[in-house]
Amino acid sequence: MILMTKYEQIADILRERIENDIYPKNSLLPNQKKLVEEFSVSRMTIKKAISILTMEGLVYSQRGYGTKVLKNSFWLKDNTPANEYNGLSNLMKNRHLESKIILFEVDFPDQSEQQKLMIQAHQPIYRIIRLRILDDVPYVLEHTLMPTDLVPNLSEVILLGSIYSYIHDELNIQFAGTYRNIQADRSNLFDQEYLNCKSDDPVLEVEQVVYLKSSRPIEYSKSRSRYDQKSYSVLDVIE
Repeated sequence: MILMTKYEQIADILRERIENDIYPKNSLLPNQKKLVEEFSVSRMTIKKAISILTMEGLVYSQRGYGTKVLKNSFWLKDNTPANEYNGLSNLMKNRHLESKIILFEVDFPDQSEQQKLMIQAHQPIYRIIRLRILDDVPYVLEHTLMPTDLVPNLSEVILLGSIYSYIHDELNIQFAGTYRNIQADRSNLFDQEYLNCKSDDPVLEVEQVVYLKSSRPIEYSKSRSRYDQKSYSVLDVIE
């Protein structure tokens, strides 16, 4: 799992409270003194957490007045932190997310897949294609490969929910890190059929390898989205 700084953890908590209307739109966040006491951190840590929410367009701070909740992201499409890889189910836990299984089989890896997963030709893998449907709208088409020995007893029931929850909670496996490449691509037949893309529509593809602490890859995947439905962001807060 990603090791977050304390101010990032606090920003996540405040963001969730805003999303759940604990801090309603047009209300004021608790003042910094109260937040310092609640989280037992320095005022600078609280300022950094609030600066993250400010850059996301969720709050606005004015000296002498306080921090007002805007609840109005700058982005017109769903925006995901580029370093987030705890799974779509975790990211969208407050929204209606469904999964449709398009392909689920056990297969043997080709040469390229062997290199990406650091396995041999005789080691079986799961070959998975899922359509993730968010609020009844096709959202992400996921092409996933996983070694069967690292993720035993994977089933359709699990695929209809959260694979990562199964890995973390049932198998007690935690991730150590990921390599992620984000790029544009032309839509293919799968995209056109399941994401309602036109033949000349671009798609956003996120290719990633997720690693265990042993440095062995547990997943190689490509997630593809319509160009007008999803984006990724990088937040850089100066220490």
